Amino acid sequence: MKVFIQNEAGSFVKRLHHEKTLELKGEQQVSRAYPFPYGFILDTTAEDGDNVDCFVLTSKPLRTEQIVECEPIGLMEQIEDGQIDHNILAALPGEDSKLTPEVEQTLTEFVRHVFDHIPGKSIQTGTFLGRLAAAEHVAKYWD
Repeated sequence: MKVFIQNEAGSFVKRLHHEKTLELKGEQQVSRAYPFPYGFILDTTAEDGDNVDCFVLTSKPLRTEQIVECEPIGLMEQIEDGQIDHNILAALPGEDSKLTPEVEQTLTEFVRHVFDHIPGKSIQTGTFLGRLAAAEHVAKYWD
């Protein structure tokens, strides 16, 4: 699967792209730095009408607007403002990225606090699921 990197690891800036044309629409500050490169899976449409969201579990510097080939290795259940908005957790081919308790904790803390600056914003995380659940989730939303 191909992932469009929207936000770089370490950045406090959330970039907003039109997810079908990939044009930059704007930027906003967030309350926490992205712990991993974050973006979306091309050629998918999730329940919220956007592409399927994805964190790439890597220490390699991936840049905004870069497109990378990835493999799904996990699924983080998430509900944002009452809507399902799960995140795929992916690895670059050949990297031995693992979904460890430390990674789960880092992502949970990030998601719970990234929008602290927006009154009324509600995000809850659920269970972390494995490779099979991630692959099934992506397949469900292929265009």
